[in-house]
Amino acid sequence: MTERLNVGQIALLVVYATGMTAGQLLFKAAALRVDDGHPLSKRALLLLQDAPFIGAIALYSALSVLWVWLLTFTPLSRAYPFVAIAFALTPVLGALVFAEPLSARLLVGIAVIACGLVLVVG
Repeated sequence: MTERLNVGQIALLVVYATGMTAGQLLFKAAALRVDDGHPLSKRALLLLQDAPFIGAIALYSALSVLWVWLLTFTPLSRAYPFVAIAFALTPVLGALVFAEPLSARLLVGIAVIACGLVLVVG
């Protein structure tokens, strides 16, 4: 029988997954700020000076440290399904923040992800 996650582990895994979503929102904000008329090398230089991009890199760095620490006391097979929270949350926040479309099919997929997470955690 697989060991159940405690409330602290679940909370940290949710923080990790929501942080991944925040990082994706920062990357999208950076993408919108960089002029795609420039060659790739120029865009790379612009990104290195862009606050949302720098924030996303810093956040992902911190989340990587959190993830490795979490894995010292949480089985990967129990932790990794929580990454699915980001798969569900990112499109919803993308729609709210950036007015991106949300189709019925995508919403059904998000519901399936949520059900799967409940099955894995439960």
